[in-house]
Amino acid sequence: MNDLLVTGARLITVAEGTGEDLGYVERGWMLVRDGRIAALGEGDPAADLAPGVDVLDVAGAFVAPGFVSTHSHLFTSASRGLGVAETLYGWCDSMLGLIREATPEDIYWTTLHGSLDFLGNGVTTAYDFTDPRIPWEPMVGGVREVVGTLRPLEYQTRQIDAKHDAGLRFVNSTPLDDAQGSADDVLERFGEVMAHVAGLDPTLALGNAVTGSVQWSNRPDAAEIEVEAMRRWGVVNQAHFLETREAVEHQRSKFSLYADAGALGPGMIFGHFIQTTPEIIAAAAESGSGMSWQPSSNGRLASGTAKVPQMLEAGMTVGMGLDDQACTDVSDPWQNMRVGMFSVRAETGRPLDMMPETVLRLHTLGGAQLLGVADRVGSLEVGKLADFVVVDPEDPDVGPLWHPVRSYVLACGLRNLKGVYVGGRLVAQEGRSTNPLAPESRVKVREALGGLAARGGWPR
Repeated sequence: MNDLLVTGARLITVAEGTGEDLGYVERGWMLVRDGRIAALGEGDPAADLAPGVDVLDVAGAFVAPGFVSTHSHLFTSASRGLGVAETLYGWCDSMLGLIREATPEDIYWTTLHGSLDFLGNGVTTAYDFTDPRIPWEPMVGGVREVVGTLRPLEYQTRQIDAKHDAGLRFVNSTPLDDAQGSADDVLERFGEVMAHVAGLDPTLALGNAVTGSVQWSNRPDAAEIEVEAMRRWGVVNQAHFLETREAVEHQRSKFSLYADAGALGPGMIFGHFIQTTPEIIAAAAESGSGMSWQPSSNGRLASGTAKVPQMLEAGMTVGMGLDDQACTDVSDPWQNMRVGMFSVRAETGRPLDMMPETVLRLHTLGGAQLLGVADRVGSLEVGKLADFVVVDPEDPDVGPLWHPVRSYVLACGLRNLKGVYVGGRLVAQEGRSTNPLAPESRVKVREALGGLAARGGWPR
C-alpha cells in the first residue's frame, strides 16, 4: 500500500495533553506510512512529502480518530428490535433466546455482520464480549437457576475469527463459563482461547480480557477464578456490574467479592456501573478501577443513568461503549455521545456536568486508555495506527461552525460520515463496507437467523 497524505483537513487529534479544543487544527494535513501516522501538521504539507504518495484532499471535512467502543457484543448484530418492552433480563430472554441453538458458523456470520457494521459507522476499535459457551438461561432474582450444555470451543474462536476477518481492531473478552467444571477446567478453557488469539495479526487483535461474571455467577469462588486468569495471562477484566434495577441489593452485595479477591485495580473495569453507592464509587476510584459507560443501551433497557460526573471527579478512568447492537439498534457513536451527554444533564440539571468535548474524549482516547491500548489507538498522534474518520459538515450542511469540536459532536453524525480508514486503508465509504465478505454476510445472517427462528417457533 502506498503512503497516504491527507490534506485540507479540519483535524481533531484528541492527542494526550490537549485542552478543551482537543487539539483542533482548522486546516491541517496528515501523512500515513506503513499503516501508522508518520507526521501531521497545520497548513500545507512540505513539498517533499508529495512525491510517491496517494493524496486524499478532504476539502475542509473533519478528520478525527476512529471511535473506540469499550463495551460491545458484536454477535448480536442480527437480533435488533427484540425485547423492546423489556428491561435487561427480559430483553436477554428475548434476544439470546433466539440464538440459543446457534452453531459456530451461525455466530461467525452474526459477529462478522456486527464488526462490519461498527466499521461502517466509524468505530475502528472495540472491546468485544464473545457469546459464552454456556447458552443464556433466564435469571430469577438475579440468579441463574438452570445451566445449559457447554458449546464447543469453536463457538468462541469463530467469533474471534469474524472480527479479525472484518479488519476491526479488538480486545477479545472471554467469559469463563464457570458454571461448568472445576476452577482448573475453567482456566484451561480460557487458556485455549488465549492461544487462538495469539495466532492472529497483533495489529488487529490488540489484547485479551476476562468477561467478569460475578453478577451472574452462582459459585462463591467466581471472583477468585477471574483474578487468577487476570494474573496468569496479564489481562484486564470487564464485569457487567450494577446494571439493572432488579435485585439491586443482591448485586451490590457482590462488590465485596471482587474487593476481597483482590480484583480491584487498574486492570478491573466495571461495565454499566449504574446502581452504585457513594461508597462503591469511592472504593473503585481509590483502587484505580475503571468504568465503561453505555448510555444508549442504559436508556433502551430502562436501566438508569450512571453517575459518570462523580466517577470522573473521583479520578476513575471512563470510556464509552455501544454495547449490543440488539439494544442500541443503530451502532451510532454520535448518537451514543449525545444520549450520554443529554441524560446526564437531564439527571443533574447542570450543563457543565457533561460537555461535548468530554464525551468525544471518552469515546476515543479515554476509551483506549481504559482498555490499555492508548499507545496504539484513540487519537491522531505520530506513531499511532492511522485509524480515522472523514466527516463532512457541509454534506449535509450543518451551518456555520461557531465551535467546530462542539459542532462535530452535536450537529454531525452518520449522515456526514464519508469515509472510515483503518491503518490508512479505506474500509467503509458512505456507510458501505469495502470488505469483500460484506455482501455474503448480509445473506448469511438472514439465513442463519431465519433457520434459528424456524426451529424455535419464532414468527419470521
